[in-house]
Amino acid sequence: MTSFSALLQLTLPQLLNELWNSDSIFYQLLRESADVIETRNKIFAYIDSYERRYYNIFSDESRTDAHIIDRDCAKECIRVLKNVLRTENERLTQFSALETLMQSAQGNEEVIATTGKGFYCEFIRLLQGINLTTGNYMFKYSPERISTSEIRSDRIDKYASLLADASSQFKKGTDPDIISNQEEIKAAFLRASGATEQMWTDYRWQIRNLITDRTTIEQFVKLEPDEAAGLDKAKEYRIPVQITPYYLSLFNKSGRTKHDRTVRAQVIPSTDYCNQIHTSRLKGESHDYMDEQSCSPIAGITRRYPQIVILKPFDSCPQICVYCQRNWEITGINDAVISREKIKNAITWISENELINEVIVTGGDPLTLDNKYLDWIISSLASISHIDRIRIGTRTLVTIPFRFNNELLSIFEKHHRWGSKEIAIMTHCEHPLEITPDVLNAVQRIKRVGINIYNQQVFTYYNSHRFETSYLRKICKLSGLDPYYSFNTKGKEETIDFRVPIARIEQERKEEARLLPGLVRTDEPVFNVPRLGKSHLRAWQDHEPIMINPDGSRVYRFFPWESRHSHEDAYLYTDVPIYNYLLRLHNDGDNPDDYESIWYYF
Repeated sequence: MTSFSALLQLTLPQLLNELWNSDSIFYQLLRESADVIETRNKIFAYIDSYERRYYNIFSDESRTDAHIIDRDCAKECIRVLKNVLRTENERLTQFSALETLMQSAQGNEEVIATTGKGFYCEFIRLLQGINLTTGNYMFKYSPERISTSEIRSDRIDKYASLLADASSQFKKGTDPDIISNQEEIKAAFLRASGATEQMWTDYRWQIRNLITDRTTIEQFVKLEPDEAAGLDKAKEYRIPVQITPYYLSLFNKSGRTKHDRTVRAQVIPSTDYCNQIHTSRLKGESHDYMDEQSCSPIAGITRRYPQIVILKPFDSCPQICVYCQRNWEITGINDAVISREKIKNAITWISENELINEVIVTGGDPLTLDNKYLDWIISSLASISHIDRIRIGTRTLVTIPFRFNNELLSIFEKHHRWGSKEIAIMTHCEHPLEITPDVLNAVQRIKRVGINIYNQQVFTYYNSHRFETSYLRKICKLSGLDPYYSFNTKGKEETIDFRVPIARIEQERKEEARLLPGLVRTDEPVFNVPRLGKSHLRAWQDHEPIMINPDGSRVYRFFPWESRHSHEDAYLYTDVPIYNYLLRLHNDGDNPDDYESIWYYF
């Protein structure tokens, strides 16, 4: 199989030759017919014959003797190819991949010129999969037959070594050089603001001194040109930027590196992001990608599941994440106003519905609120007899770990009753660099009062490099944060910088997380379907690819979680092209060939 790095070097005509050479009969069927219906029927019959040969012991021995793993991959490719060629899916997506393939095979230069390389690469890999020529393994050698325990153990050692070698490339917040860098920035900030160490560890001081502009950032850390340009655009378009002094200290002082790129990207908007937001504002478009407004039976409440609801008492955060799901309602911290009366009415609504057993208090970040107000909210919810669990959704654990002071913890402890009422912390730790000594101290304090902490990672481009998320899981679990969810990045156009193909998160789960012990890989990879809720990404019955667009993007049909309970409409999602993702890795200095099997995750 030609590597992706080699494919990148090919001209478009050469890439087409690679496609046609992947299956010469498929090419002939496309080239010799001008009738789409006739071609479709012939191709369906042709690819059906593959499946019969692979699973019929009386057929071609060269096919049936192939390894079952290769044949299983071929079966998956056949299924996807059939989906892409179906007339039903052409109508749903308003595009015919078959017609584009026919026109390309017949030399239509206009069609070829307007079709992306990613489109042709998808079909190269599908046809290679069907023809058992993928070389679809993380290890680039032919695995030995397992004949003895020694051979088996040796192979497992190779897996473990792969994981260990990759993990050694990453940094965590407790590494000595990271601590030293953080202390330097903190000292500079305290000098510039005339503050003391005691002030630094006061969450209220951190909130009062939020960093909102490029000038302040550049006093303490070097910005890259693209980062400076993004901050300038945010200022021009009045897009709020908020970074806590503590979190800024996680930036590498002398400029962006591969170790702090994830930290920086979370809080520094790109020019693309700012331009998208500005353009959509001018058009009056909504950024409510999850369509939460249609799931809100009363102000302050979001409900998508039977027993649990979201309560949103605050619509800002000490730190604003660029990829935020709720950027459509997140405001600057000084503009955040949600009336107590509105929250009181929402809590009353919860109390009147005995089918609700669990409440997620989120926002925004509710721990931006003072302890007195939080105590009122948590006490009101805890007093409802049918509420078993109250979750606190917050990023302050990694953005202001000092927020977990004695007063707040006493509020949690007061309402956390073993066997009858649980208080739980839900956080977003995105990278091992965020696990610092200050965070560990906060976690210990939280754990001492019996509170569990769960991590919901958003799987973005910046933490999607090989084994990076596996290393995060390991560090989180050792630090007292239980991996809970890995969220596929939302399909919001303004967050294109963060998005990765669905195939990548599926690949990560199968090839990287699977090498970890079970207690470490407890998170579930999910896609949050707008309005309907979470869909697991490991199951064909929950989603399926139905089309490949001209730019190489896959279109997926997602079935709602309640599809076995009632008829709910499916949701169509256009993904990031795998070709674009691998090209971006290549341009950033990573080796895209390390991700080669990504094409075979659907």
